[in-house]
Amino acid sequence: MTANPLPTTNPLLSFMRQPKIYIKLPSNGQYWPEGSLKVSENEEYPVYSMTARDELMLKIPDAVMSGQAVVDVIQNCIPNIKDAWSIPSIDVDYILIAIRIATYGETMETPITYGDNEEIVYNVDLRVVMDHYQNQVFWDPVISVSPDLTIFVRPLSYKNLSSNALKAFETQKIMQVVTDDKFNEEEKLAAFKTSFSKLSDVTIGIIQSSIYRVDTNNGSTENLKFIKEFIENVDKEIFNAVQSHLDKLKEINTLKPLIVEVTDEMREKGFKSETDTVEVPLVFDPSTFFV
Repeated sequence: MTANPLPTTNPLLSFMRQPKIYIKLPSNGQYWPEGSLKVSENEEYPVYSMTARDELMLKIPDAVMSGQAVVDVIQNCIPNIKDAWSIPSIDVDYILIAIRIATYGETMETPITYGDNEEIVYNVDLRVVMDHYQNQVFWDPVISVSPDLTIFVRPLSYKNLSSNALKAFETQKIMQVVTDDKFNEEEKLAAFKTSFSKLSDVTIGIIQSSIYRVDTNNGSTENLKFIKEFIENVDKEIFNAVQSHLDKLKEINTLKPLIVEVTDEMREKGFKSETDTVEVPLVFDPSTFFV
């Protein structure tokens, strides 16, 4: 008796994930290092839903804190992204929203706090958020400090964002010592000096990581070693000019709270407002955003 030959293709293929939505990146693929994004011809990228493994990864605190869980989930849900650590900051939230839509649908429950810490749940239309975000993104890479000095900046990568967030968290833990009566004044002073040094390193690191080229009347350089030396020794006026420019770009590209009309249903549930609109905050912390 002849055994049936094994199938050459997986018979379960039709039950596996298919792309749920397609997106265009706010950055239009700019500021992605070579090889980190497989560019499509029409600049649209398929987004798959999360798997059970992805959801489990986002429940591991250390993996979320380090950013590794988010990186793994992004690369699994958007196969065109080959190195999620390199995602420009202006694309990160947009990508997270797209993955959530592909996994859980277009609406998300968000609490609105009012009165004496009372809450009411509002259903946010994430498609509206994505459209708003797509139209909001703006990046001006050129900082003309003087006729003799021009500095070029790019968005921080997700790797930079994760590293800075981790350092900020460590600094907060150190600062807790300063307000803890269990420690003496000498220990508190040492903790304060340590936290101040770490915060300074974070600020300087953000500026340094954002600069990719400097043009001067003496020549141009993209050498990261030279740029690091420049930032660590430059006059404060130049440093402040770069920081101010980056702060403005961050403000422009930070997703603002949604302004929504107060509905009769909200009022019936006890929501009180002196105006006809209310701000709905949007937080994209991966540890809670995908719950």
